[in-house]
Amino acid sequence: MIIFDLICSQGHKFECWFKSSKAFEEQKAFRVIHCPVCDDNRIEKAVSSFGIKKHGDPAPKPESPAEPRQERINAHQALRVITEYVNKNFEDVGLDFTKEALKIHWGESKKRNIKGTALPQEEKVLEEEGVPFLKLPVLKRLDN
Repeated sequence: MIIFDLICSQGHKFECWFKSSKAFEEQKAFRVIHCPVCDDNRIEKAVSSFGIKKHGDPAPKPESPAEPRQERINAHQALRVITEYVNKNFEDVGLDFTKEALKIHWGESKKRNIKGTALPQEEKVLEEEGVPFLKLPVLKRLDN
């Protein structure tokens, strides 16, 4: 898995997980990636900050206890927003996800947003058929 910092055409920055860089490019081409704030599907990779350590530099200072906690809160909040959006805007087809996604892909069923469950072997079939999909972690409990 790989995480990319993304930005929509409206300037909203967010993170998204992908199986690979190729998976990101495919999903971008099919415009299945949407901004969790404004639902824009014109998405680009954002410039990510990074650091380069010179040889001989002292070890970095450990982060204060509050900093890692803040990152977990932000990630949880982002996942909650995405989950709420998917629950509100996607039809739950449950265990028929693979069957329904293939029907939509082949034009046998109306194009629409769906969500559901797929087994690993079913995911391979979807990948082989070129059906774009995104796996999201499931929140078992939504905390405020």
